[in-house]
Amino acid sequence: MRRVAVIGVGQTSYGLSPERTLKSLFAEAARAAFADVPGGLDPGAVDEAYIGSLSTGGSQLGNFAPLMLESAGMTGVSGRHVESACASSGFAFRDAYLAVASGAARIAAAGGIEKMSDLPRERTRSWLGVSGDVEWERLAGTNFPGIYAMMARRHMHEHGTTKAQITAVGVKNRANAVANPTAQVRKAITLDQALAMPMLADPFCLADACGITDGASMVLLCDWETARAFTDTPVEVVGSGAGTDFVAIHDRPSLTRLPAARKAACQAYAQAGLGPADIDLAEVHDCFTIGEILAYADLGFCDEAEAGRLVADGVTARDGPRPVNVSGGLIGKGHPIGATGTGQIYELVHQLRGTAREPSRQIAAPRYGLAHNVGGSGGSVAVHILKAAD
Repeated sequence: MRRVAVIGVGQTSYGLSPERTLKSLFAEAARAAFADVPGGLDPGAVDEAYIGSLSTGGSQLGNFAPLMLESAGMTGVSGRHVESACASSGFAFRDAYLAVASGAARIAAAGGIEKMSDLPRERTRSWLGVSGDVEWERLAGTNFPGIYAMMARRHMHEHGTTKAQITAVGVKNRANAVANPTAQVRKAITLDQALAMPMLADPFCLADACGITDGASMVLLCDWETARAFTDTPVEVVGSGAGTDFVAIHDRPSLTRLPAARKAACQAYAQAGLGPADIDLAEVHDCFTIGEILAYADLGFCDEAEAGRLVADGVTARDGPRPVNVSGGLIGKGHPIGATGTGQIYELVHQLRGTAREPSRQIAAPRYGLAHNVGGSGGSVAVHILKAAD
């Protein structure tokens, strides 16, 4: 396997943009990625492209990859659509990484996009639910707020985690998003304000969930020798892992852990020759606040019983010993489903380069960053570890 580096990243701002088209969003992210390569890169130089999305709201279900590629000036490039629910572009990134690492491609693109503002609210809720188990969960009347709320309640029962500890994740991530110019929710709230918000699904209030978002992101990868021809300081992909699990949560032995995330993390750590203690910052999948709490233990940052206390103790704060979701996460930055995985890579690459937009957001000299991208309620997970240039 060859060494692989990221040489270019691009992303749109996240938020509601009903006036935008799929093509315009993806083209914007692609142009930014190609321009981000030192000296620029011709879109035609890409050998393989992998485009993640759930289904863009149902507006383009077939031949999606070539439609996006033509908008980005990549007509003729070998490309395919990757779907793995909310982890779609995390898996697209893994596919691109493996294509380069195996020698099948010299330069590969991984992108993601979702346009979620086009549909009526009722249809949006129905469409989002297909990422979970349709037969036993959706047809029984459950939705993702309800599914994750059950996971939160079980965590509270088994580990003494409190509602305030869970909601504090949302408060932290909204605060982190304030200084992020590409974030959707740039307004900080206090914990008291968050706890007073309307109930969504017990124990969740509105502060515990991400919202509907439009956006796109793209990452360009190449082999190490090619990367060094572009720049002396490439960001290397040192670990990649992925896993799947039962889609319906009633089939899992535990509601307080995601086995797919643990498998993916173990693979990534083993490949990188690292452990959890080596990670300087992480972007994790906080579609609901309990998602970040679960990630702390699934990624090995602490034991399950300790996870609820990490935010209150400042461990995962932007200025803490292990910052998590300095971008604002899905709750603050936004969650355009298909774009989230490569959007996490976008944030990590800038942090590892020391080029985070807005200097106040820059973590001091990080060496290793981890991205954790979850599909549905844990049915699929991709984990990647990136290393700053020496």
